[in-house]
Amino acid sequence: MIKIEIAENAGFCFGVRRAVEIAEKAAEKHGKVFTLGELIHNEAAVEELHKKGVCAVNSVDEAAGEVLIIRSHGVPKSEKEKANLLCKAVLDATCPYVAKIHGIVGRLSENGSVIVLGDENHPEVVGIMGNSSPKAFAAKSFEEVESLFNSGAIGENVSLVVQTTFDRERFLDISQRIREKYPRVQIYSTICNATAQRQESARELAKRAALMVVVGGKSSSNTKRLAEICREYTKTVFVSNAAQMPEQIAKNLPADCVVGITAGASTPGYIIKEVHQIMNEEIKTTNENEEDFASLLEQDQSFTRLYTGKRVKATIVSVSKKEAVVEVGAKQTGYIVREELTNDPNAEVEDVVKPGDVIDAVVIKVDDNVGTVALSKKRVDAALGLEKLQAVKDANETIEGKVAQVVKGGVIVIYENTRVFIPGSHTSVPRGGKLDDLVGKPVKFKIIEVSNERGGRVVGSIRQANKEVRDAAKAKFWETIEVGQKFEGEVRSIENYGVFVDIGAVDGLVHTADLTWNRVGHPKDIVKVGDKINVIVKSFDPEKKRVSLSAKDPEDNPWTKFVSEYKKGDVIKATIVSITEFGAFAQIIPGVDGLIHISQISTERVANIASVLTVGQEVDVKIIEIDEERERVSLSIRALSEDTDASEEATEE
Repeated sequence: MIKIEIAENAGFCFGVRRAVEIAEKAAEKHGKVFTLGELIHNEAAVEELHKKGVCAVNSVDEAAGEVLIIRSHGVPKSEKEKANLLCKAVLDATCPYVAKIHGIVGRLSENGSVIVLGDENHPEVVGIMGNSSPKAFAAKSFEEVESLFNSGAIGENVSLVVQTTFDRERFLDISQRIREKYPRVQIYSTICNATAQRQESARELAKRAALMVVVGGKSSSNTKRLAEICREYTKTVFVSNAAQMPEQIAKNLPADCVVGITAGASTPGYIIKEVHQIMNEEIKTTNENEEDFASLLEQDQSFTRLYTGKRVKATIVSVSKKEAVVEVGAKQTGYIVREELTNDPNAEVEDVVKPGDVIDAVVIKVDDNVGTVALSKKRVDAALGLEKLQAVKDANETIEGKVAQVVKGGVIVIYENTRVFIPGSHTSVPRGGKLDDLVGKPVKFKIIEVSNERGGRVVGSIRQANKEVRDAAKAKFWETIEVGQKFEGEVRSIENYGVFVDIGAVDGLVHTADLTWNRVGHPKDIVKVGDKINVIVKSFDPEKKRVSLSAKDPEDNPWTKFVSEYKKGDVIKATIVSITEFGAFAQIIPGVDGLIHISQISTERVANIASVLTVGQEVDVKIIEIDEERERVSLSIRALSEDTDASEEATEE
C-alpha cells in the first residue's frame, strides 16, 4: 500500500508566519497597506493577501503617504530611512534571523570587507549588503570567493555571513575550504535553524520515498533548494499549488512505497492540504498517517483516535472557575484544567478562553473507562513560545511582559503564554529591595537563555534591557549636548567640592561655587540628595565623559541687579562677611561682595583688621571702583572720613 508522508518541517517558518500576521493585522486596521516587493515568494499566498488589502509595490516612492511593510527578507538601510521619511507608517516585518545578520554586518569595522554567501540578486542578500558598514560582496561558491581574493577587491580584515536559506551542507563545505586557504576570514554561521531543519527533514524523507512532491513558489530560493536536495535521492515533482499536480502522478509507483511531500517556507498550510488531498485521491489510500495529517490541517472527521502526545484542534464548549470543557471530534469528553490553560497563575479560565474559541491543545491523558480526555493548551503555547523566544534572543530584541509571581531566586514574567525566569540580580531591584513590588507590572526585558531541556527553560534580564536603553540615551546625549543647554536634574551625591546631578543619561558635576549666586560654606547647606534642581551646561568632554554644570540662573545674576542700581561714588551700607590679611569682604546685596582693602579701612594705619572690623558688622562704605569685566567692587570706609574732612575744611574757608 502506498503511504503518504509529510516532511516533519514543511510550510510557513516563524519569520514568514510573523510577516503575514503583521500584514494581515495592518490591513484589517488600515483597510489597505503596501509591502516593498512581494511579501513572500508564493504566488497563491500573495494573491490571497492582495484580496485582504495587502498590495506589493516596487519602490518606496509608490507607497508615499501610506502604510508600508518591510517584508521578511529585509531591505537596505537607505531604503528603510527613505520609507520613514515618505510613508505614513513603516512596519518592519524583517525576519529576526535576517535582522541578526544586519546587526552583525552593521557592527563590523568599516576598515574591512564582508562576503555574503548567497545569491546577489536575492532580496535578502540585497538587504544584507545594504546594511553593511564595510564594503560587501556576494558569492555563491568557493570559486567566487577565491576570485574576490585574487582580484584584490578583498582587504586584510574580512568577514563572511550566509544567506539564511543557503544549503547547510554546501556552506559547511565552502567554509571549511575558506578556513584552510584563508584562515584570517571571520566566518559567521547565519543559516536559519528552521531552514536547516526543513532541508534535513526533506533529505531524510527523500531517501525513503519513491516520489517527492515539493510545494512552493517557483521564485522561492529555499523551495528550489528543497527540490534540488530531493532530486539527489529520488524522482521529484516541483509544483506551486495543487492545480499544477501532474495527472496520474502515482502511475507506475511500487505497490508498497512512500510518497513524500515537503514545502518551502512561504507555502501556506491550505496549499499543502490541497496537494495532499489530490495525492490521496490519486492513490486512493486511507490510513492513520493521512488522517493524522488531515486532522493537523483541520480536515473534518467523525471520530479522532486520541493518544497521549497527540496535538488536536479543540473547540471550547463551556468554562467554569476550574476548567474548560472542549470538543475534539472524539467519543471522549475533553477538558482542560486551569493550570493547563496558561502559565499565568493569576489568570482565570474565562480570561483565557470563552465558548466557541478554537485552540491548539495536546492530549496529556486518555481515560476510556470514564470516557474523558485531559488536554493542555499551555504546553502547545510553550513549544511555540520557545521558538519565538529563541528568535527574539537571536535578534537581540527587547520585549515586554507582565510579572506574574515571585519565586525562589527571582520572578516569573509571562510572554506569549510562556514562563520566563528573571533572576533577582537581573531585575534591577537593588539589594534588599522588594521583588513583590514588581508583581502585576509590565516590564521590558532581554532573553539571555533558551533551553529545550526538561520541557523548556527561558531566562530573561530586565537589567540588560535597561542598560541598552541607558546606553542609547547616553549615545544620543553626547550627540546633542550643547553649552547653555538646560536640564532639570536630581542630586545623586554630595561632595566637599560640589554635587553630582543626574540629568537623565549621565551625571554632571556642579562645583560648590556654581550652586548659588550667594556665598556657600558647604554644598550640603544648599541641597540634599534627591532634590530636583535646574542646571545649565557650562562645558563638556565627550572623551572623558564629563559634564560641568551650573545651578546659577543667568536671569537671577545679582551682578546684573548691582550694576543697574549702583554706581561709582555711591555711599551705601554693607555687611562684613569675611576678614583676610589684606582686607575685609562686605556684602552689598546677596551675591555681590565688595573688598575693603586694608588701606581703605581707616585714615590711620591698621595693623590688625579684626581689631577694627568683625564679621556681621554693618558699616557705611563708599564705592570707589567697579570692574564690570571682572565683576569686582572696591569699597572704602576711609574715603568717607576724607570726604567729611574735606567738607569741613571747605566750610571753615
